[in-house]
Amino acid sequence: MAAEIKLMKGNEALAHAAIRAGMDGYFGYPITPQSEVLETLTAENPEDVTGMVVLQAESEVSSINMVYGGAGAGKKVMTSSSSPGVSLMAEGLSYLAGAELPCLVVNVMRGGPGLGTIQPSQADYFQATKGGGHGDYHLIVLAPNSVQEMVDFVDQGIELAFKYRNPVMMLSDGIIGQMMEKVELPDFKPRRTDAEIKEQCPWATTGATGGKRRIITSLELDSAVMEQNNERFQAKYAEIAKNEVRYEEYMTDDADYVLVAFGSSARICQKVVQIARESGIKVGLLRPITLWPFAYDEIARLSKQVKGFLSVELNAGQMVEDVRLAAEGRVPVAHYGRMGGMLFSPDEVLDALKERIINRK
Repeated sequence: MAAEIKLMKGNEALAHAAIRAGMDGYFGYPITPQSEVLETLTAENPEDVTGMVVLQAESEVSSINMVYGGAGAGKKVMTSSSSPGVSLMAEGLSYLAGAELPCLVVNVMRGGPGLGTIQPSQADYFQATKGGGHGDYHLIVLAPNSVQEMVDFVDQGIELAFKYRNPVMMLSDGIIGQMMEKVELPDFKPRRTDAEIKEQCPWATTGATGGKRRIITSLELDSAVMEQNNERFQAKYAEIAKNEVRYEEYMTDDADYVLVAFGSSARICQKVVQIARESGIKVGLLRPITLWPFAYDEIARLSKQVKGFLSVELNAGQMVEDVRLAAEGRVPVAHYGRMGGMLFSPDEVLDALKERIINRK
């Protein structure tokens, strides 16, 4: 089946993209505001179309461990959830990273902490980029800001996961998951055959006989060997940080001030830039697309030509810590955000820029 253009919700579009990406399995549990992912996959019954397995597990803990099992067999597998559900997956995410298994995990964030609210938030930045589970590990984190990117990042995310044998998280939020936009769904990719999996994933537990045993685990009781494992992980993360940083700039060439925002906040900030420039204030926008690896070098470069940064986030101030690290004290860096599911308007962001950076005393 060929590419199609449709009007769809972000969550629904993501589900269709998973089927078209040649995904082998989805294991999940419903939670607002991402329940449509599982509901759409169930309704589409992709097992009859591509052979993709869709299973509602009894919990998020079960979901992430089913992903572990599928990934260990070299399959393209994924799950999705929302903030407290992802917290339940934290141990499994660390295990997946420790066993170097590829998978895609989607978090459509809601307001917290705790059960919080079903309204959108960006308060899981720390959880996604600074671990979320235990140990020295990283997830590759992609932050979509449109329904189209919810689609595009499924295929891109699973490709990155297999390229580096590492879990990938798509960090979205309730705005992107629930909003409707025109989207182009890609052509269907065929699922890989067992022979292709054996060729492409020589590490996978595919039932091989007569050769070296393939044992996939994150456990290693010999401390010296475990240190070597961790050194290998860190070398891989350094390679990812060198090669996979992704970002988008908007009117930064002559900017005196730069907004830094991801996801839905970045969409609002584009309007802020327009309003500011109409009033004679040269404002630009840097949108990190990969939250890890982060665009440290680009912010460092901009810090040598601008007068200040405002990190605009739907949280109490999380990404702003990375912006400050990148700016290295060269210029002021401030944060503006709303919490608990509340949104900001472009005018509110511009007022915050004036108060906290432009007119700062």
